[in-house]
Amino acid sequence: MTLLTDDVRRLPVPPKPPRPKALFVGWALAAVVAGVHVIAWDATDMSFAALIEGWRGMTDFLGEAFPPALGWDVLGPSLSGALVTLWIGLLGTTLSIPASLGLALLAARGTAPSAAVYQAARSLLSFLRAVPDVVFALIFVTAVGLGPFPGVLALVCHNVGVMGKLWAEALEDADPGPSQALRSAGASRVQIAAHALLPTVTPQLTGLLLYRLDVNVRSSLVLGLVGAGGIGFLINQSIKLFQFDEMLTHILVVLVLIMAVDRLSALVRRRLS
Repeated sequence: MTLLTDDVRRLPVPPKPPRPKALFVGWALAAVVAGVHVIAWDATDMSFAALIEGWRGMTDFLGEAFPPALGWDVLGPSLSGALVTLWIGLLGTTLSIPASLGLALLAARGTAPSAAVYQAARSLLSFLRAVPDVVFALIFVTAVGLGPFPGVLALVCHNVGVMGKLWAEALEDADPGPSQALRSAGASRVQIAAHALLPTVTPQLTGLLLYRLDVNVRSSLVLGLVGAGGIGFLINQSIKLFQFDEMLTHILVVLVLIMAVDRLSALVRRRLS
């Protein structure tokens, strides 16, 4: 009897026969994806032949960029600009925390006071997220002039939209147990959010905040290209003046800055986990 049971257990499970409808849907989906890629390839003028033909221009560019200009007259302003870029990313992240948290509470189903407020908060977050930070920077540059200040304002506006949405989703995915316990005890929405919901998701919110700090430091580099200060402005100047060795120096300084911010963020996330 045991022998028979062992033989039965060793029999392979026959595969399920393919369903004609599932096969048709799969092939149709693959055809649609392939067609969309063909259209995108044509619309973006993709051409590897043109890339190969342009090798001479790339080699000339790299030849003029190497070796980098490491004199203090270049490295000093580069380090100063990198610090400004870091401060832009830092302020653009931290100054957006109050608005991001407020909108996240209004845009989460468990804490929104009504469906109308929920939809309005979600719409505002979508608008702030949809407008690129570069566009915000161009608007604020025309309003307050060149410099780091419009870069900070641009990052604050865009980061509120992104971080507010991420935090709202984190609030919706939180463990409902503590919130339900306080709700059954007669606590208000504010009390539930302050004493049950936020303490539960604080590590997750902090991790998302550090992730956005990484992104904003990189974004502040791009904002400098449109006049928002920092080392991005120096890179733009070097390109316009065809001083590619100085441009390479600025890029190397940016690389060191990004690596330092990544290591610091990873260290803080490990301490919180």
